[in-house]
Amino acid sequence: MADLKPPRVNGSERDTLHALLQYQRDSLVRKITGVDTEAARRSAVASGTTLLWLVKHLARAEILWLVIRFGGLDADLPDDVVRSDDTVASVIEGYRAASARADAVALTASLDDQCRNNPDDEPVNLRWVLAHMLEETARHAGHADILRELIDETTGR
Repeated sequence: MADLKPPRVNGSERDTLHALLQYQRDSLVRKITGVDTEAARRSAVASGTTLLWLVKHLARAEILWLVIRFGGLDADLPDDVVRSDDTVASVIEGYRAASARADAVALTASLDDQCRNNPDDEPVNLRWVLAHMLEETARHAGHADILRELIDETTGR
């Protein structure tokens, strides 16, 4: 797998946040692409974390944070339970759909707009939500790095 470096963005704060988030999303997808579904559902770590679970978990986080909490929209919240009919292709498709839906909300709002549905009652704006999604996605992409290396010794971003 090629070691792709993060994009250098000399644009607005929004452009930079979105470019880095998309880079991490794409990195996660590259980590699971080409892995046999059975290998992607097995865990090699004590926590039980799998590649399929990581992708499903982040699809859930995209919908929860950007569509439901920030956007205040009524949406079905996907779960992150790995089911017997989940495949590498189906979880990637679900993740990409969740990311596209999240982007449709985020890219039309101001970074200073506040969450509309925040159960913690602590005010957070879109800037914070995007930064949170960036760190959450990067964290789990790092987990995927380790799992992929344990599966077939493939490395790279």
